[in-house]
Amino acid sequence: MPTDSHKKAAEHHENAAKAHKTAAEHHEKGNPEEAKKHSQTAHEHSSKAHEASKDAHAKSTQKK
Repeated sequence: MPTDSHKKAAEHHENAAKAHKTAAEHHEKGNPEEAKKHSQTAHEHSSKAHEASKDAHAKSTQKK
């Protein structure tokens, strides 16, 4: 179902955003090790979000 695909993509986008925000907070606090860890997590979620978005788009445009 396309709606499930879109929800999955949205969840990955939200998780990426949260990880980016956390990374920024650690940078501001002078904790580069934690910032790097959260930046890597954000990148992973962003990559998953991209793939999930492509999947959702493909499912949305399939002919029935």
